Amino acid sequence: MARQAEAGRRTPLTRERVLRAAVALADGIGIEALSMRKLAQELGVVPMALYKHVANKEQLLDGMVDVVVGEIDPPAPGADWKSAVRQRVLSARRALLAHPWAARVIQSRSGPTPVVLAYMDSVIGIFRTGGFSVDLTHHVMHALGSRMIGITQELFDPPPGPRAQVPAPQERAGQYPYVMELAGAVAHDKDSVVGPGCDDQFEFEFALDLLLDGFERLQRLGWSSADHMRDEGR
Repeated sequence: MARQAEAGRRTPLTRERVLRAAVALADGIGIEALSMRKLAQELGVVPMALYKHVANKEQLLDGMVDVVVGEIDPPAPGADWKSAVRQRVLSARRALLAHPWAARVIQSRSGPTPVVLAYMDSVIGIFRTGGFSVDLTHHVMHALGSRMIGITQELFDPPPGPRAQVPAPQERAGQYPYVMELAGAVAHDKDSVVGPGCDDQFEFEFALDLLLDGFERLQRLGWSSADHMRDEGR
């Protein structure tokens, strides 16, 4: 620790260094335990030195989000829109999975940071240059939702602490036969956030591919919300 603090005093403190150190520290101790004091100790500086680069904890969190989103791979040159969107979204998922706290922090922000906005602009641009109308792109982005950044919001998020025990099939099979039928399916990922017996990555890609196939169909049909609402008599 003494050598680390000494190295910290020798290396000039920059905003990038502060943010990357914060990301690494949150990866190690968790976002709840992260504080300006602990970050300063990790960098071998006094806490006040940090405030030259980040005004407060909220600005620190915004910057940490930007570091993580900055790890998303750029669009593959020459790829068609469908492959390009799929690659971007799956790269976003890998980046967030590498930093388990990041999804929660992104969802806690009051608005997108500049780097998140640039990522969103890139994804929107892939659809627009791929032949999607502004109207269809608008609805496509709503359909993707948080999946665009690699996050899925499940019906019931797992509570903190040990996973709740699933009732034994014999206890609930009569009351909830279809729920218990699925609960008894072949298990893939014991730590799944979707539910026992689910492979999170497979489920994510399955839903993403369904969405992309649907977007492709609507784009080929020349779908517009105005036509749809007219057909519905609105």
